[in-house]
Amino acid sequence: MTRKLDHGKLVIATHNAGKLKEISALLAPYGLECVSAGQLGLPEPEETGTTFAQNALLKAHAAAKAANLPALSDDSGLSVTALGGRPGVYTADWAERQWFEGPEGRDWYMAMGKVEGLLAEQGPDVDRSCWFSCTLAIAWPDGEEVVYEGRVEGTFSWPPRGTLGFGYDPVFVPNGKDVTFAQLDPAQKQVMSHRADAFAKLVAEQFEG
Repeated sequence: MTRKLDHGKLVIATHNAGKLKEISALLAPYGLECVSAGQLGLPEPEETGTTFAQNALLKAHAAAKAANLPALSDDSGLSVTALGGRPGVYTADWAERQWFEGPEGRDWYMAMGKVEGLLAEQGPDVDRSCWFSCTLAIAWPDGEEVVYEGRVEGTFSWPPRGTLGFGYDPVFVPNGKDVTFAQLDPAQKQVMSHRADAFAKLVAEQFEG
């Protein structure tokens, strides 16, 4: 039987303000007080895993132990069919840290441009299908853990469009839509995103099961 989250404080193991806002909104109906690892001044552990699940668990356990509270982490990324699934687990690494973005900032436009450059090299008829993956990991201070995985399919679009999302959202057009995640109202995105898919599984087991 999966361990359940108690109502109370939950550490969101991220320093990304956009990700914290999105996760907090998804958890708001369940009586959890969300605080980020960044707000608590916790260091970011080095992501040495080779899968989303490994990195998500690594971050969740580090935050849970440091704060002595249950922690939720999210490891997510963009995989492009024509690039053999890259950038995948290295999605954030393709967005190199830049001094003008602040100590935790990354240059996401650079990352999107790298993907576009590699696709353009393959010619105008290149397969632009791609998908976002999300792995959510919950860890408790005593070492217990649970993982939930979600996915959404789409197309890599260029040039970037929209200002409402973060990361690679401005180039991702979900199947069935003609706008990018960064052009969608956040409430619409939350219903259909990879993170929403993973959260639906988390909610079903943690709060409804």
